[in-house]
Amino acid sequence: MAIAVGIVNDMRLAATVLERAVTADPEIKVAWIAADGLEAVKCCAENRPDVVLMDLVMPNLDGARATQRIMRDTPCPILVVTSTVQGNMDLVYEAMGHGALDVCTTPVVGDKREADDGAELRRKILSIHRLAVQRQLPAASGKKAVVSSKQEGQPLVAIGASTGGPAALETVLSCLPADFSWPIVIAQHIDDGFVEGLGRWLSKRCGRPVEVVENRAVLSPGGIYLARSHGHLVLRQGGVLGYDAEPKESFYHPSVDMLFRSAARHAAAGTIGLLLTGMGRDGAEGLLAMRQAGLRTLAQDEATAVVYGMPGAAAALNAAQEILPLGDCGARIQTLTLESIR
Repeated sequence: MAIAVGIVNDMRLAATVLERAVTADPEIKVAWIAADGLEAVKCCAENRPDVVLMDLVMPNLDGARATQRIMRDTPCPILVVTSTVQGNMDLVYEAMGHGALDVCTTPVVGDKREADDGAELRRKILSIHRLAVQRQLPAASGKKAVVSSKQEGQPLVAIGASTGGPAALETVLSCLPADFSWPIVIAQHIDDGFVEGLGRWLSKRCGRPVEVVENRAVLSPGGIYLARSHGHLVLRQGGVLGYDAEPKESFYHPSVDMLFRSAARHAAAGTIGLLLTGMGRDGAEGLLAMRQAGLRTLAQDEATAVVYGMPGAAAALNAAQEILPLGDCGARIQTLTLESIR
């Protein structure tokens, strides 16, 4: 059965370009086209598609607010598709905070830029649909525990997030004091082209610099490190971050499971793992490995998660020692760090 797509764009030409781009794949069909966010909310209520392609800047109701209403009333996978993110970065991450899965640019036609036939857009639609289907599959059994090597040195906080993650990360980081001394390592599912923008957005919102890890980084007290999505960021001995080659079984980018499992192997005692909102189940087994290695593990609760897939999978595996409302996660991390040094 073809994947039904809803297109939301107030520019007729852009909507036509999107329609032609997505239907170039016989696995994708257009269910409807909405001219603004208000019409999109109505269309989703009447004919919920498999994936919504959401523009940002529109009359009556912008893409971020439309995403919020759709995810509240008739939730379905949403991909932000916009002609440019320049000047719209806050809207991009606001939409993702409300539940948009990913973001990409509208295919280009009629100019001298590199040709774009919509292949990347179609790939994202297929990937998002696959992710939505995976959310409905039963959880796999946990893998054998990774025994911690009980490394000495600075403990850290490892955080994993996906759908709704940008806003959730902002909430957690903003709750931590300016002098918070533990390194924080973040794996957020997002297209690699938008990682730097996410880092700048979080830095601006939280008032602390967020470093996008390029190839490797040595953890320093108080540093905040954000993973790119071209590989999988892992912790190695000696407090060094680096990227591992992509394993065939890993669908998510970057892999929260791989980050958490590496923390189970190499992180110092007292290290904290936190699994936030997200579709799918990435991070659940890695969080279990951290718990079985004697580290502290937290997960966001269902009531405050945009999508409860990832933390819900962790809860099902009994991987989280504590399940908390989003607003309490930052304060709990601070309490645990203080307890560890007493």
